Amino acid sequence: MKVILHVDMDSFFSAVEVRENPELKGLPVIVGGKIETEEEITAEEPDRKIRGVVSTCSYEAREYGIHSAMPLSRAYELCPDAKFLPVNMPLYKRVSREIMTILKEYADKIEQVSIDEAFLDVSTKVRNWDEAREYALRIKREILEKEELTCSIGIAPNKTIAKIASAFVKPDGLTVVEEVKAREFLAPLPVKKIPGVGPKTEQMLKKMNIEQIGQLASYDVQELVAKFGKYGTRLHLIANGIDESEVEEEWERKSLSRERTFAEDTKDASVLNNCVDELAEEVYNTIKKEGFVFKTVALKVKFEDFVVCTRAKTLKSFHSELSMLKKIAKELMTEFSQGKGKEKEKKIRLVGVRVSNLGVVDEKQRRIV
Repeated sequence: MKVILHVDMDSFFSAVEVRENPELKGLPVIVGGKIETEEEITAEEPDRKIRGVVSTCSYEAREYGIHSAMPLSRAYELCPDAKFLPVNMPLYKRVSREIMTILKEYADKIEQVSIDEAFLDVSTKVRNWDEAREYALRIKREILEKEELTCSIGIAPNKTIAKIASAFVKPDGLTVVEEVKAREFLAPLPVKKIPGVGPKTEQMLKKMNIEQIGQLASYDVQELVAKFGKYGTRLHLIANGIDESEVEEEWERKSLSRERTFAEDTKDASVLNNCVDELAEEVYNTIKKEGFVFKTVALKVKFEDFVVCTRAKTLKSFHSELSMLKKIAKELMTEFSQGKGKEKEKKIRLVGVRVSNLGVVDEKQRRIV
């Protein structure tokens, strides 16, 4: 019997801030960029007082419609009385290490996938799903007692279902999906609940009259492959509750990428550049949350004839700016769309943006570690 737990800390950055500053309890707390003082506002940008995006916000802030990756300026419009705090990455990393130390004591294998979440293989620790539930409750209690933080846990026969289950009830949730009930659990959920299915893929599936995971599970897999390539096969397997990926104990982030397949092949420069911008933002928001900086940016293109090409640029130093990521990615896109030879004439089916050569910033010392 395989039992996988996905442990996801609740609103991690803002929850840590509230723990450190109890007077914030019950208030809308937003952790992100910076609200500038009057002295910092330049003459060129007199109205630009709020910079950056929301990294995390408390559940009280979410009641105002605020969410991660939202521009701070928009969050300020929705809730000007919220408590806006800068990202304190050294603090969050220290708390993360303490939480992961607790989790390691419970796991056969542990895979930390970000600063605030991890997969645990506990297959030898429990004999049935009832024991798995009690085991997860023990984990939640210890984290609450030692770290004064809550988490949500999904329990399932594989990683994908466990991750979906951990988000099923939040905050402080616990959801068990037994193997025999996996398809029943997944069927009524919207397809966007599948990890990796973003707005574009969701819209493509919707055009195929696929809105729920159950519809995806019963769809002709060959048609999915024709539309999405290999990803179509994976979508079909996941929708049917199948995921053979193992918990990787020595996992370390080496790169991060996001891809998008167009509903129709295109050569339209504005469509391609808008797609690159959106993918760059998705990549940036993830590496920022995890505390990484990048040195290499790569662009992947799949043409209408399914030929795949990649361009990459490695910088002399590490960078953490979204503007730099977008700039390089669009420069690489231009090499394809305005290049020489046959590539210039072919329509594009898929675009992907990847960052690699990652480093971690020690905010206190301002150095790469």
